[in-house]
Formats: sequence, C-alpha cells, structure tokens
Amino acid sequence: MVIGGGIAGLAAAVFLTDGPHRVTVLEASERFGGKLMAGEVGGVRVDLGAESMLARRPEAVELARAVGLADELEPPTGAKAAIWTRGALRPLPGGQLMGVPGDLDALAATEVLSADGLDRARHERPTSVGEDVAIGAYVSARLGREVVDRLVEPLLGGVYAGHADEISLRAAVPQLLPLARSGGTLVDGVHELVGRARPDAGPVFQGIRGGLGTLPEAAAAHLRRAGADLRTASPVDALRRTPEGWRVAVGGELLHADAVVLAVPAPQAAALLRPDVPAAAAELDAVEYAGMALVTMAFERTDAAALPYGSGFLVPPVDGRAIKASTFSSYKWGWLDRAAPGAFLLRTSLGRHREEAALDLPDEELVARSLADLERATGLRAAPFATAVTRWRAGLPQYPVGHLDRTARVRRLVAQAGRLAVCGAAYDGVGIPACIGSARRAVNDLLTPADGAGAPEGTMRT
Repeated sequence: MVIGGGIAGLAAAVFLTDGPHRVTVLEASERFGGKLMAGEVGGVRVDLGAESMLARRPEAVELARAVGLADELEPPTGAKAAIWTRGALRPLPGGQLMGVPGDLDALAATEVLSADGLDRARHERPTSVGEDVAIGAYVSARLGREVVDRLVEPLLGGVYAGHADEISLRAAVPQLLPLARSGGTLVDGVHELVGRARPDAGPVFQGIRGGLGTLPEAAAAHLRRAGADLRTASPVDALRRTPEGWRVAVGGELLHADAVVLAVPAPQAAALLRPDVPAAAAELDAVEYAGMALVTMAFERTDAAALPYGSGFLVPPVDGRAIKASTFSSYKWGWLDRAAPGAFLLRTSLGRHREEAALDLPDEELVARSLADLERATGLRAAPFATAVTRWRAGLPQYPVGHLDRTARVRRLVAQAGRLAVCGAAYDGVGIPACIGSARRAVNDLLTPADGAGAPEGTMRT
C-alpha cells in the first residue's frame, strides 16, 4: 500500500507494479500529483505548481518515459534568466553553481555585485568545514556577504524558499563539500565542477508539453492499466502494526497490507507513525516547512511587448521587493508559446520560510503587488486579462544543518518496525527527480529488507 498520491507516492506505486504486487494508493485530496498541478488561466493550460524538472538527474525523465510521455518531453527554449538587483535586471552569471561563482570575470561583467563586493570575492579567505555547515555562512566567510545576498539567496530561494544562513551545504549542494575540505579555492573548484559537464550531455532541464501536471495524470493512468487500486479523497486516519503487516484506517474502513510506503509530508507521516514508531515521529515533528504563493497571469501578447526576452528573473531578498521571482512562461516554454500565440503567460512567486504573511492576503492584493514589481523591473504597464493565485502552504520542507542525519535516523527507526518505508520531499531533496529517487529507495528497502528475507512472490499486498 502507498499512502500519499504526490509524485513520490505515484512513482513508488509504478515501481511496485513492475513486480507481482497488488498495489493500492490512498490520496487524501481530490486529485493526484501533489505540487505537480495543471490548470487553466485565460483558457490556456499551464502549470500551477512545479513547472520544470532537472534532466541531468535521470529519475524524472525515466519515469515520464515509463508512463508514456517520451514523445512529450521538451526542454526550455534556452532563454536566459536574470537577477533584478541594484535597480536593474542583470544577467544571471554563467559558470556558477547555486549562486557560488566559478568565473569572477563573468560575474564582474554582469554588475550583479558592487565594486566592493566583487573585490571581496576576489580575495577569498580559507575557511575550515566540519561535517556540515550552513551554505550562507560558509560562502560569506569565503567570498563575502554580497555573494550570498545577491546570488546564493535568490537561487536557493527558488528551490527551497528558505534562508541561505540556515540551509545545509551537505544537503543542498553536496558537490561543494569536497571543495570546502580540499584546501583549494572555492571559485576554482566551482569552475572545474561546472566545466566537467559534457557538451553532449543534453539539456539541464526538461518540461512536458501541456505542463508537468501531465506527469501525475499519466502515471495514474499507467497504474490503472496495471491493475492498481487508486483512491482519492481517502485520508488515512490511522496506521497500526499487526502480526501480519499493517492495518490502515480510512474513513471507517479498515484495510490490511503486508507493506506500506509512506509518501506524505513530514507532519502527516509523524501523526501516522506516532503509535508504533514514536521516535521517528519525534524526528519528523522537527522538520519545518515554507509556504509560498504563485500568481499566474495572462496578458495579450501585444501588451507584453515591453518584457525583455528571457526566461524570467530572480529577486534577492536583500532588495526588499514583494516578489522573489518571475517566470516568463511563454518565452521559456515553446509548447506554451505554440498553444497560445496570442497570449503571454507569466507568473510570480511570493513568500519564503517564516515570511509567509503574503499567503493570507486577498488574491487581488497579490496580483497588485506582483504587477507593481513587474512594472518596476521591466516597465510592463498592462493589465492581465486573466489571473490565478495558487497558495502552497507548508509547501517546501527546509533542509537545515543536520537534516540528512535526521532523515537517516528516521529511516533506521522505520525499517525496524518492519515492512514500512518513507519517501518524498522531506528526505532526499525537494526536486522532482530527488522525490522519485526517494520513492525508488523506499521500494528497494521494502523488497530487500535488511534481514534478507524478501516477501514470497505474489503475496505482498501493498
């Protein structure tokens, strides 16, 4: 049984149906997909949640192909991103890794940093690192605060909606940890890392024609064809260990499973684990989440002519703007441009960890704040003909220093309970490939338990 029908839960179910297992998926909400959600704005189908997936990590692309979307994969157009900082839109520097520069000359050309900030970055200071460190504190000590404020913060904010001074280097950018311990310069190390990417490695990101919301729809259809029992509007009230496996209470009905994959956010997982795995529940209770709002707007194409060509821009929190980013969706995605040639779709995001007051504002106010910032950044003065506001409360788990140690403890404790595994954004990364990889790990943990005693073929009722 899989509890949770987001992309991690659906992926776990797909992996299980590859074998001789009867699979049930229970989803509390009215739809599958979690933060992958498509909708319509002005009659145009767009993503109202996640809208791209990392392609250099293979899991998401492989899942899309497995559920029949191989011919629908489409990378972004290649339009470049910018940073709105120090009063202007400036090119996002090349040769950087999550905002950490690997080419100071390229950084200087963008004028993202002030002369003083650039001078400080050129005088890198060695800093020792232990098992882990907050990425903001580490980069600030090495390259200066301005690199963190104007580069690292906006890029990390786009991924975690969190704060660089709290996010774990080991969890968020593990490639930097060996560099931090090597004794060499950080800039040179990043330059070497970025330079290792093969020219023929393919696109860094991928999208899906019709939006990433198509992926959970296709996964659910694939599972139904495979004979899985998929249920929405089925919140799980209790999960209890039995001598035969697990008993699951769902709206007055009792279901039984030999094994369970728990693919829900940390608070819900904690509530279900508390009776039988209280120590794991206590660990998950400590996981914090950030909320954000997405404002999607549709303009007449002629009214959006003032927008510069590009995929959008990031906004450093230090500049005090209302929005933290804007994506020019019609420029970024060729499939969207072809689907609605007379319209221009873009979106903005607001809110980050412990700074979520914007989520309680009326839709009209979020639209107005977004339009005001768009005008200041780009000169856009037009009014959209359609808008949609999507609030993702407790949408992104935070990865502070020590997070990976916590998730390792959770997994050990859960495994000891027998035929139970966890997966999702709270464990191995918040990106789509990471969530799918987490699902694969959970399924592997169930099918190859530590004692080596796998379930007899055909008997695992999951």
